[in-house]
Amino acid sequence: MRPAWKALAGTIVLLIAGCGGGSTASQQSASTHPPAGPVAEPTGPVTITFASWVGNEPVIQSLARKFHSQHPNITVKFQNVPAEEATQKLTTQIAGGNAPDAAYVDASTVAAFASRGALTQLDDYIARGRGIDPKDYVPAFKTSTVYKGKMYGLPFDGESTGLFYRTDLFAAAGITAPPRTWEEFQADAARLTQPDKKQYGYILFAPESAYYWYPWLWQNGGQLLNEDGTAAAFNSDKAKTAASFYVGLAKYSPKDFLNSNSYDGRVAFATGKVAMYMAGAWFAGVLDGEFPKIKGKWAAAPLPEGPAGCATTVAGDSLVMFSGGKNQDAAWKWLEFLSQPENIALWTYKSKGSTLLPPRTSLLESSDLTAQKPILKGFADQMKCGVSNVIANPKWPKVEDKLNQDLGKAFYGDESVSDALDHAAQQADQILRH
Repeated sequence: MRPAWKALAGTIVLLIAGCGGGSTASQQSASTHPPAGPVAEPTGPVTITFASWVGNEPVIQSLARKFHSQHPNITVKFQNVPAEEATQKLTTQIAGGNAPDAAYVDASTVAAFASRGALTQLDDYIARGRGIDPKDYVPAFKTSTVYKGKMYGLPFDGESTGLFYRTDLFAAAGITAPPRTWEEFQADAARLTQPDKKQYGYILFAPESAYYWYPWLWQNGGQLLNEDGTAAAFNSDKAKTAASFYVGLAKYSPKDFLNSNSYDGRVAFATGKVAMYMAGAWFAGVLDGEFPKIKGKWAAAPLPEGPAGCATTVAGDSLVMFSGGKNQDAAWKWLEFLSQPENIALWTYKSKGSTLLPPRTSLLESSDLTAQKPILKGFADQMKCGVSNVIANPKWPKVEDKLNQDLGKAFYGDESVSDALDHAAQQADQILRH
């Protein structure tokens, strides 16, 4: 779910469109139109394969044991792969006709897999199952699992993006509260930037320039694509104003981290080199686990609001079934089990060290969430204005890559902000037309 992983996943997922393999037409028909009535238990022993980078986590292992006790004829066999290799591995398996039965995937890859016919459409299974209400999923999380009006994944965990800040550095600078507007944010960043002390107000990353620009874009009323998704809209006047503000923040960011990534940049925040850091809820768990010495010296707040109000990026992971899988009904039983509210809660905010958000509104708004993990309150509250940057078009990752490259050049002054967005939009329109 970290942007550094997501950028890699987005690039690799482009390979899917050119791969052979996958399921046959008859397999797809059978998997997308299962018989009516409840999904039956297998009458004999069945082993399903489940691909993920979380298979060795104690929580998922515990859930697998609990599942097997309830469904003794179904055994879950984990296929473990590093997160940064997961999409490539699945693409290869699909092409070779040996896809796993189910998987835990970055939600940004669902549309691309679905467009290739590699995933099982889940609406029919959901209607036949129990405990899964599509309306209970937070819209910003659900949208990444929908392709051509049908659900191809079940949101399993997620996060919104917020502002982490060093309370000790704020206090030293005489700042009593986190910024609430763009103007306050810029003023605080300037006040906190003290190059002679090697201290900076904020931190930016050129390799992830697009992802961390999106909230500013949306907060100024801009959009990524036009209404029907056929052309770029990220070079509008509103978009250029947002990008100029965003790129201008580079003067308050340490230059030696500009070519790094958000995950490596956590060290700059933890060591007090930067006072403010935009990141998803995952970062709270990282700070507690990796940097316990700064406990009590940081806090998190909603992102400052722009002219058009609040907006924050959301990201997440989803559960999917593959249309070429050999054990569709048994695989569904596993996904249905994992998607029960109590199991999502165990996987997300109730898990030790985890600061992931549950993607179901009923859990997100529960008092139990804030009681278990108070730091998540602001992130949960922000979901009311959460926006997914996942576009349900297999060409989108390539468009996003072009935008990322050009916007990154603007940080270094190699292109003006206006030229960078115009150039990226021109390339985007060519990609979307072909």
